[in-house]
Amino acid sequence: MKDGSLGAYNIGDLREIARRRLPKGVFEFIDRGTEDEVSLRHNRAVFERIKFRPRTLVDVSARSQQITLLGQQQKMPIAVAPTGSAGLTWHEGEIALARAAAAAGIPFTLATGSMTAMEKVADQAGGRLWFQLYMWPDRSLSHKLVERAKAAGFEGLVITVDSPVPPSREYNLHNGFTIPFSLTRRNVTDILLHPRWLFGVLARYLLTTGMPRYENYPTEMKNKITTLPMGRSMPLNDTLTWDDLRELRKLWPHKLMAKGILTAQDAKLAADCGADAVIVSNHGGRVVDGTQAPIEVLPEIVDAVGKRIAVIVDSGFRRGSDIVKALALGANAVFIGRATLYGTAVGGEVGATRAIELLREEIDRVLALLGCRDVADLNGDYLMLPQSMQTHAAIGRRA
Repeated sequence: MKDGSLGAYNIGDLREIARRRLPKGVFEFIDRGTEDEVSLRHNRAVFERIKFRPRTLVDVSARSQQITLLGQQQKMPIAVAPTGSAGLTWHEGEIALARAAAAAGIPFTLATGSMTAMEKVADQAGGRLWFQLYMWPDRSLSHKLVERAKAAGFEGLVITVDSPVPPSREYNLHNGFTIPFSLTRRNVTDILLHPRWLFGVLARYLLTTGMPRYENYPTEMKNKITTLPMGRSMPLNDTLTWDDLRELRKLWPHKLMAKGILTAQDAKLAADCGADAVIVSNHGGRVVDGTQAPIEVLPEIVDAVGKRIAVIVDSGFRRGSDIVKALALGANAVFIGRATLYGTAVGGEVGATRAIELLREEIDRVLALLGCRDVADLNGDYLMLPQSMQTHAAIGRRA
């Protein structure tokens, strides 16, 4: 499109274009949840139950989305969440997404399971870089990743705490999209029906670096996606405890965040262990099914730790209005995952930039229509909450 819109005027449009361009197995891997997808649907449903209470006759001619997050100013109240599949939606999609984030002045979080090495992302993208860490049973392997991230100049470490075992995503099996990836009659047909992805993504890998690999795994474990990536020493870790977070605090000299917090009790424990922030998250509905929505528990977590550490929230965010609601509930910022991933699938850096632009435009418009000049002024007075969220009155307190 000559107007730079890519034919997308909201995140839903980007999602639909991505659905058409990606093989079904790849698209559903990034788009769907777990089991019966109760959490996935509930994440969105709660946003619809939170209503705005606009103010009128307010001069909103000068509006600002600028925030200070973890000691640094940024232009928008969002950060890009870790999405290990970015490199499967676009050739070296992690670099494309990181560049878009850098241009927007927001942090980008690289996932442990990404297809591009952290050193390459740091060298070719720049910007504010965070690294997401899974702790493996062999802690020394995970600690090596921490040292690599430190050496590469990453300024934030995000440890995922909500995935002790792999979740159940039956649709991956139906689609023949499994890790390790193997070619079957079903997924080969799917791939052939999507030549743009076949030649623009998979073939580019095969002609340059070969079959995509988990480039951030230790050298001895850096297998292709067609082979088991972890071996016995590298599955998800069902022995993870708060002591691991304390140990990471000793190893990591920069900002440390715990991702996957859904209770005030765990938020307090994370703060006690030295975390600089918690990320209130149910993994976008991709781990245990049937949880509360993160936006639903956000007020009690802000009430518990919002004066001590930063509180970031994710899961289910599709509109600028969703982001404004989270800020009014006391979040310091919002993690965006699928929205920018859809954009990356549509057009690489250009598509990711379009996704960020759409959210920026929507936030700005909602602020004006609410009669609010600055995201820093957002608080619970701008919202009408469902009964289940009215217990905690301390809305809008930020560290």
